[in-house]
Amino acid sequence: MRLTLPFPPSVNGYWRSTRKGVLISERGRIFRSNALASIYQQLRCRPPALLTELEVHLVLFPPSRAKRDLDNFQKALFDGLTHAGIWKDDSQVKRMTVEWGPVTKGGKAEINISTFSVGEV
Repeated sequence: MRLTLPFPPSVNGYWRSTRKGVLISERGRIFRSNALASIYQQLRCRPPALLTELEVHLVLFPPSRAKRDLDNFQKALFDGLTHAGIWKDDSQVKRMTVEWGPVTKGGKAEINISTFSVGEV
């Protein structure tokens, strides 16, 4: 399965601390809502959840040349995919590769999800 989603907030901007505890920030909620709409538009429906072990390849296309840590963007993406029902839980992801793509106006994330096979590289 291939999906293109909006560029996610970093994990640093995804959460906020409140007196009630740590919650998804407004920016995180907006991303999740936009990701959900994008997924349903691309698939034309809510998909049946994938139930097998999975492999995910992410290409992040940042909206600017600002310095970013590559490992800060998966949480929002994976939570969005879980919320959309793509898989039952992101613990199903057994292998993940992440790379930067070129700077792209507005930014985006391209995600390729496939069945995980032990021994494949």
